[in-house]
Amino acid sequence: MRSIVRTAALLTLLFTAACTPARPSPAAQSGGEAPADVPRTERTMVMAVRVEPATIAARPLTSAAVAVKASARVFNASLDLIDDRNVPRPYLAEALPQLNTDTWRVFPDGRMETTYRLKPNLTWHDGIPFSAEDFVLAWRVYGTPELGAATAAPISLMEEVVAPDARTLVIRWRRAYPQAGVLQATGTLTHFPPMPRHVMGAPYEAAEWEAFAAQPYWTREYIGLGPYRLERWEPGASIEGVAFPGHVGGRPKIDRIRLIFTPDSNTALANMLSGNIHVAVDNAIFFQQALTAKREWAPRNGGSVLYTTDLYRATYFQFRPEMVSPRAIGDVRVRRALAHALDKQALNETLYENEGIMTETILPPAVDYHPVIDRAITKYPYDLRRAEQLMAEAGFAKGSDGTYASPAEGRMTFELKVNASPLYENERSIMASAWRQAGFDVQENALPAAQAQDGQARATFPGLYAFSTGLGESALPNFTTALTPRPDNRWFGNNRGAWANADYDRLADAFNATLDRDQRIQQMAQMTKILSDELPAISLYYDLGIVAHVAALRGLVPVGPDTSGLGAWNIVDWELSM
Repeated sequence: MRSIVRTAALLTLLFTAACTPARPSPAAQSGGEAPADVPRTERTMVMAVRVEPATIAARPLTSAAVAVKASARVFNASLDLIDDRNVPRPYLAEALPQLNTDTWRVFPDGRMETTYRLKPNLTWHDGIPFSAEDFVLAWRVYGTPELGAATAAPISLMEEVVAPDARTLVIRWRRAYPQAGVLQATGTLTHFPPMPRHVMGAPYEAAEWEAFAAQPYWTREYIGLGPYRLERWEPGASIEGVAFPGHVGGRPKIDRIRLIFTPDSNTALANMLSGNIHVAVDNAIFFQQALTAKREWAPRNGGSVLYTTDLYRATYFQFRPEMVSPRAIGDVRVRRALAHALDKQALNETLYENEGIMTETILPPAVDYHPVIDRAITKYPYDLRRAEQLMAEAGFAKGSDGTYASPAEGRMTFELKVNASPLYENERSIMASAWRQAGFDVQENALPAAQAQDGQARATFPGLYAFSTGLGESALPNFTTALTPRPDNRWFGNNRGAWANADYDRLADAFNATLDRDQRIQQMAQMTKILSDELPAISLYYDLGIVAHVAALRGLVPVGPDTSGLGAWNIVDWELSM
């Protein structure tokens, strides 16, 4: 049996097969350029994504349950871009703010100011000039409480956004914010994207928020700044884009792109092996399909599979009193018992053939401060005796059928839900089986892929719900009260179980305002200790993000752990031979 935990070098895996020789072009056959009378072949890259995105906007008005990084990347550009080494690069901006310079000033009262100079002569996809004023509108939109995103950083920390001229953007901060110089998110969202005033300015001024959120701009009439311009959106089928000549990073090498929605991972795999799709991204396939693709491609050098640990997976508890069932979930002793009764080794063996990286924390082990975090957190090894002790303390004992029950609560029955997919439903079955053997009555359920982008559907589960989010420092606010999805914020936020802890909120607030690195590490240790003690969620593993592509598609690069680069960050450089 291979080892359970790999070293940091193995957190990023690359299975590569050489390219199947493509048919030589006229230029290659002649040893020179193609004759002028030979028409250029237009290339279309077909990309499989698991779900139809609710929007291709860089920052939606609702949070996504399924990764849509590549889908959004195709059509958007931001101030900076995170590369495959997790290094921010200037994108729309000429340079990024540097602390303690004129571009990033910290004032004696704790407020800050950052300044960006935008690159010249940029236009939106429809040809209208791009301006710093488009960021001013974005700040107003995302800062509007009725639209749901106003409580999330960094928008909640921006006191004012102004545009002294068309190419200068000044952000004034209410207080210190350590991420102020990098506004491209490392998760599925861009922290602060621009918004076209000529399209959305008038609807915003109308202040009819439901109508604003329903504007066709968010879907079939989207206007962006990214490598591809939206050409057609066929609901339930596909999204098509055409290369944008005015893109700040240059025209993409591939002329056209088609995103097809394939909720069934086996269907996505079959289409890739048959050559009907060129690349699978955004959870279109999972680990088992990736292994199959690797085996099928190896003899004929047919393609490559890239892996990275870009998501954190955990099983979350429901805390809304009007919704939780059973009420015993609110007892931390019951949550701890469930954690001790879960055999993560079985998950690793079955789901990832012992190649997975199991975890007790949202912070990945590759970070340099991991020893500090590891010492702080409480761990829950597989221990059925300890689980039984905790259940007894909570007033539960096993009946004649071996299932826990209490005089006050009755039989310990709860629902375990996942997003529908072969991988996650297999995961759910393994967890449910372990808990049943330990004495819990588990009802299994799955949220259909068609509802995966519905914030209300994701937040209104009665018991336990296993799902993935971003990992690392930027994901710690996901557990704050401010990011609890509710009707009044359009169900925005990843704190879907509505866990609330005043000490954690206080630490997270201080963390967002602390510039000193050592102090921030201590704050992270304190936050992760609270999470591991109170268990709003049981940590499972780092969900492997997978990109599989045919050999004819070149230019994709592997990325390191805790990066966002897997989401097609360098798509303008991809090439497709036909």
